Amino acid sequence: MSTRTFQVWRGDADGGDFDEYDVEVNEGEVILDVVHRIQAEQAPDLAVRWNCKAGKCGSCSAEVNGMPRLMCMTRMNLFEESETVTITPLRTFPVVRDLVTDVSFNYEKAREMPAFRPPADVKPGEYRMSQVDVERSQEFRKCIECFLCQNTCHVVRDHEDNKEPFSGPRLFIRAAELDMHPLDDRDDRRDQAQDEQGLGYCNITKCCTEVCPEHIHITDNAIIPMKERIAGDRYDPLVWLGRKIFRKGKRPEDTTAAQTKTE
Repeated sequence: MSTRTFQVWRGDADGGDFDEYDVEVNEGEVILDVVHRIQAEQAPDLAVRWNCKAGKCGSCSAEVNGMPRLMCMTRMNLFEESETVTITPLRTFPVVRDLVTDVSFNYEKAREMPAFRPPADVKPGEYRMSQVDVERSQEFRKCIECFLCQNTCHVVRDHEDNKEPFSGPRLFIRAAELDMHPLDDRDDRRDQAQDEQGLGYCNITKCCTEVCPEHIHITDNAIIPMKERIAGDRYDPLVWLGRKIFRKGKRPEDTTAAQTKTE
């Protein structure tokens, strides 16, 4: 057991400052243990969001010494005993109080994404996928929606006005997952990612991958392949010629609707 010094940001949407606490820390503890001890012994009104304390709910996201982390997965032995540890709320999202932020931006962006749409002629219970297709998207399903990737992405972290046209890496892996799904009947996933979700804003710095607690290769396995497929669709002359000849790129019902509207 040792006594360690912590600076915890306290405040709300109108502003705040750091409060300093000297806390006893036991071997094997994590940052969330320390926060709970501060609540129990020194600051019972300290606001913090948490749930499972097992790295699976994504609730306890914060910034520890400036690094976006899950507090329940950040062990105290990562820091020197003489080091002052700072704990701040996620910088990208509005502060509610203390370490709690309003992450509703992410859910609003998720609602804008069209859901999975199976083929009309395939009934529930008749869906069939090869194992390789299952494995391709399985990595993306590990996401626990901690939104650390959203928080660290400089597109919105440093530019508040980009939040309207930009959905962020968490939604990009969802778009990539659906785009590569063999049973998803939509053919506009790529256009939507580029035109409506702001995929083009991403300049693949891989900061989102670095902070992901589930070690999802967001940039290499989702964003870059998606960008490559979009570039192929839009700028490959052979693809362009093939669409001109075979009229691919329009669903039959879209063509019918267009004809009806013209008439």
